[in-house]
Amino acid sequence: MNQEYQEKGYFTVKALFQENELQELRKIILEFHDSWKSKNLEFYSKQAVNSAYITGTEYLDSSKRTFLFKFVGSHKLMKVVYSVIPDYPCFMNTQLFFDPVNKNQKNYWHRDPQYHLSIEEQKAALNGSEVVHLRIPLVDEPGIELIPGTHKRWDTADELDVRLEKNGHQNHENLSTGVKIELDAGDLLVFSANIIHRGLYGRNRLSLDILFCDPEPNLIEFVKNDCLPTQTIMNSLEDATAFTNTAKLKTNLI
Repeated sequence: MNQEYQEKGYFTVKALFQENELQELRKIILEFHDSWKSKNLEFYSKQAVNSAYITGTEYLDSSKRTFLFKFVGSHKLMKVVYSVIPDYPCFMNTQLFFDPVNKNQKNYWHRDPQYHLSIEEQKAALNGSEVVHLRIPLVDEPGIELIPGTHKRWDTADELDVRLEKNGHQNHENLSTGVKIELDAGDLLVFSANIIHRGLYGRNRLSLDILFCDPEPNLIEFVKNDCLPTQTIMNSLEDATAFTNTAKLKTNLI
């Protein structure tokens, strides 16, 4: 897994989770989604394609949050995390990806860091700290389109024009370098936040992303305290390493 990730910036594990493992997870995620939509109705109706901070205290009660923490801190999931971040992996965030309400809304090519880094900083990030998405589709869906290798290399002229909408281009245009990865419920897609990618809308997609990162203070500062488990919950997890690493770094940042 690690070699494929290093070369391409992503890999897929098919059918890692069985339907019986997804049932309660899907139920909790849908409860979060319904509550989040009610509170963010205007944003959801106009443009939203994802939400975040699922393990926080705002939308789910303690028992449901504990279930999510146990899912994240399971041996099965952490084994995959260690394959890409072997030393001191840190829990960063959770996100939920869904279809836009507007069926004419276009998907868009992007690198995650482009929303808070300059062009030069984005280039530097290709050789910097790792941020990794673990995407778990809860229903069969069209998946995602990625450009292999761009987690370590800068955009070609065409890719940059489309991604940043330069020289008359738009960020939803097709790129010949893209590879489509269709996902079924229970698959696991692991990909770098640096890679150029876009979600593929349709079939009422519902994908849970769990983000992990290297122990870098500039990344950990994005973590919300209420999205972390209590010590009591951490003690109940199969592998709380990613949470404890984050909590220790958060303490040092205060």
